This record gives sequence, structure tokens and C-alpha cells, in this order.
Amino acid sequence: MKINNDVDNELLDYEEDEEPQGAPESAAPVGKKEVKGSYVSIHSSGFRDFLLNEQNQECFVKLLQCYLNLDCFPVIQVSVLVMCHTRELAFQISKEYERFSKYMPTVKVAVFFGGMSIKKDEDVLKKSCPHIVVGTPGRILALVRNKTLNLKNVKHFVLDECDKMLEQLDMRRDVQDIFRLTPHEKQCMMFSATLSKEIRPVCRKFMQDPMEVFVDDETKLTLHGLQQYYCKLKDSEKNRKLFDLLDVLEFNQVVIFVKSVQRCVALSQLLVEQNFPAIAIHRGMAQEERLSRYQQFKDFQRRILVATNLFGRGMDIERVNIAFNYDMPEDSDTYLHRVARAGRFGTKGLAITFVSDETDAKILNDVQDRFEVNVAELPEEIDISTYSESCLIIPVKH
Repeated sequence: MKINNDVDNELLDYEEDEEPQGAPESAAPVGKKEVKGSYVSIHSSGFRDFLLNEQNQECFVKLLQCYLNLDCFPVIQVSVLVMCHTRELAFQISKEYERFSKYMPTVKVAVFFGGMSIKKDEDVLKKSCPHIVVGTPGRILALVRNKTLNLKNVKHFVLDECDKMLEQLDMRRDVQDIFRLTPHEKQCMMFSATLSKEIRPVCRKFMQDPMEVFVDDETKLTLHGLQQYYCKLKDSEKNRKLFDLLDVLEFNQVVIFVKSVQRCVALSQLLVEQNFPAIAIHRGMAQEERLSRYQQFKDFQRRILVATNLFGRGMDIERVNIAFNYDMPEDSDTYLHRVARAGRFGTKGLAITFVSDETDAKILNDVQDRFEVNVAELPEEIDISTYSESCLIIPVKH
């Protein structure tokens, strides 16, 4: 508990500043404002600090677009800093920025994360300073400390999956250290689909009079086009049931979540032996290999991905229409993030969860109670029209 208190005490709290800065003329009136809804649109000249609890990445995309509505960056300096908790998510976000800036050749984007050569990152910064930097806290802090990365001109400070970043004390400390090295006058934005009431005060300590958008009715967090079922069976029966379902279900791409690296490797190998086009991603492999496999799956070179929770948050693969919880997630938050890999972008999807003991059943009951969703027992037949856009389906060939 002492460590936790120390970390909390180290957080900057703008409410305690000796010389609080006045709000710019273009900002909204002073006073906290709680807004409920799917998203808000903010003009780029009137940015306020922003705290968002939303399951739909549309809002994040709209805010990314706001940055790039600027005609140009006047000087070559890091103006936008975006951090997240995994390397794959950092890679994905950087690609989104590159996509938005396709017709803005003067805007430069760079991504930095661990597991790769830091010298290459240093060379990138020395050769051509990016306007937008995306990365994980550990690598960003290392680059700042060796004076390769200069954050003195940052105007936008963004945390994606902020609850995950701030609940882990070591990562929170890195975020705090980086935050202190950025200007006082900047916009701070934080995003997560599962922003608990316990972590919200921590987020606010980074902000000045933030605009807060929460989905306080957690029943609205589930995806409307997602069909959810459970299947009760013994652990030893999971493989056979999974194979049978993959044989009969129509899918574009599938993500199968397991609880450990060992089970991830074993299940992936087993699927390949059964002639399923499967690939695995987990923390135990080299970073280059992880990114290569992520790209293969995103490019539709592989149809089935077996993954740990590494892939459970924020990853957007638009062709995924089925998600399996081969192993039950540890809590309702993780369940929500996992199943949301299917049925994204306003499409239909299917989530199937294997329940093998009382602990699994309890977590599933927690999910149903919290989100007021009925997860029914898996029927013998599922109407394909309820979980897929038939025009997109390409049946698996064995």
C-alpha cells in the first residue's frame, strides 16, 4: 500500500498548482461538464483536456483526424505524443496516423517501442524529427533520457487504454516521468472502454478541467451486432468442440483467446496439424516475429489467430467476425475487450465462450449481471445471417 500511495502522491495535480493557467478564449466555459453519447466532435482550435470512456473506436479516430485537420506543422518538432500499453497497439495506431496523413506529405509519423533496436530509433530521430510520435512508455522514456527525443514542444499528450497504463505501477511511473518532461500548456486526452470509477481520479490528476465523456450505463458497452453464446464442457473436450465449430461456422477471420503462452503455442500447432490456417501471437516471441504475424493476419494471409490477452485490447482487424474464449478471461473487463474483437465497425459478429468449471461460470454470470446481456447456451445450429455479412464470407478449405 505504501508504494501505491507514493505513486499517487507523485502525480501532478493541476488543482494544486500555485499559478493555474487561465483557459484560452476559444475554450468552453470553465466548469466540469459531463457528456453522454456515442461521441463528440471538437474543433481543433478549441482543444480541452479530454477523458473518454467509450467502447467504439470511432471517437478515437475522429480525434486523430482532428489533429490532422491542421494545414501543416509550422516547424519540425514533436507536436503529438501518443502512448499505449502494448507494442502491437502502438504499431497499429502509428499506421492509422500514416493513413490519415497520406495526402499531407509534410506530416511525419514515427513509432518507438521495446524489443527492437534502440539505435534504429535514435537514427530515425536524428535523421528526421517526426511531428507525431507513437510508442510504449518504456522506450519513449529511454529515448528522452538519452536526449534523443525532445518533448518540449508537445501540444497533444494522448494515452490509449489509459486504465491499463495507469493501474500498473511501473508503467504509471514511466507515464508520470514522461508527462513531467512535456510542456504545462498542452492538451491531454485519455481513452478506454473500461474506465473504472477507481482509476478516474488518477486520470484527472493529469488534466486541467477536462471534458469527460463516460458511458455510465455499462449495458451500452456491448456491441449491438455481436451474438454471444457459451458452451459448457470439460477442459479435455475443448479441442474437439473447437474443431467442430470451425468446420461448421462460416467466417472471414477468427480470434481464439487462451490464458497462457504455452496453451497458445500448443493450440496453434494443433490447429495447423488439422489443416486450419492458424497463426499464434504471444509475448514469448521476438518483437519482429510478433509484428510480422500481426501483419500477416491483418493482411488476410492467415484466417485464424490464437492469442493471449496481448491481442485483447484495442486491436482492430475489420474482417474478424468470430471470437472464441477458449479459456475464460479473468474478469468481466477482459471479457468485454476480447469479444469486442468481433463485430467491429458496425458489422455483425459472434462470440463463443467455453465454460469448464465453477470459476468460469461465476465470471460469465458477472458479465451478464454487469452488462445486462443474456449470454445463452450455444444452440445446435446458428443462423449465419445473425453473425456475418454473407457477401463477405469465404468458406475455409481443408
